[in-house]
Amino acid sequence: MGIVEEAHNLRVVGEGKRAVIVLAHGFGTDQSVWKHLVPHLVADYRVVLFDTMGAGPTNPDYFDFSRYATLEGYALDLLAILQELRVASCIYVGHSVSAVIGAIASISRPDLFSKLVLLSASPRYLNDVDYYGGFEQEDLDELFEAMGSNYKAWCSGFAPLCVGGDMESVAVQEFSRTLFNIRPDIALSVAQTIFQSDVRSLLPLVTVPCHIVQSTKDLAVPVVVSEYLHKHLGGDSIVEVMPSEGHLPQLSSPDIVIPVLLRHIQHDIAV
Repeated sequence: MGIVEEAHNLRVVGEGKRAVIVLAHGFGTDQSVWKHLVPHLVADYRVVLFDTMGAGPTNPDYFDFSRYATLEGYALDLLAILQELRVASCIYVGHSVSAVIGAIASISRPDLFSKLVLLSASPRYLNDVDYYGGFEQEDLDELFEAMGSNYKAWCSGFAPLCVGGDMESVAVQEFSRTLFNIRPDIALSVAQTIFQSDVRSLLPLVTVPCHIVQSTKDLAVPVVVSEYLHKHLGGDSIVEVMPSEGHLPQLSSPDIVIPVLLRHIQHDIAV
């Protein structure tokens, strides 16, 4: 087993010949977040699953705080994974921060990506002049303070807010589990990198076709952000806003989200 494969818990499932699909999870989760989608893909595709560095199942000794102080560190990891598996081209499905990571990776190697499916993506979480990201700096400072002072308590409050539901729901319990599994100092560092990021200037450089998929109610990403992406991406793009709630709709609303994702995976943008 190579170092890349071991570090990211790489798995390849499915024997399909149609294409290679790479599924990349967002903050606070791991590759298990795709459990409702994978069964629909394995007959027709080869499906690549992995854990981003810092996720609970990864070895914390591999987490380099300086490398992952920017999203480019994760983009380099993604390119290394594709190289390790000798993937010549893939359909990339990225959730939350991993949607942006895939977009960044595609700038230097557009040949590796036939399309990007961006679920709950945001190029910037902070509000700015003529831009609504959903958060003020004070909001983020309070979030970081809560994470640093009592991580377990923060998880218990953040999970239902993020997913959209109460602590009794299966989706909230699942997200709580994967959040709890992250080492607290790593979780705080990753959250700071994500929420303070601003990749708006890179969007025109993304030329790979992008399918932007967004929930109507998302604590982390306002609906207007999906339109901002559509307007500023450098290549063809399409937006679909789903009647789902929460930042992890593939967990909380699989009956709504899985058919939408499958449609965007299977069909290209009509020109």
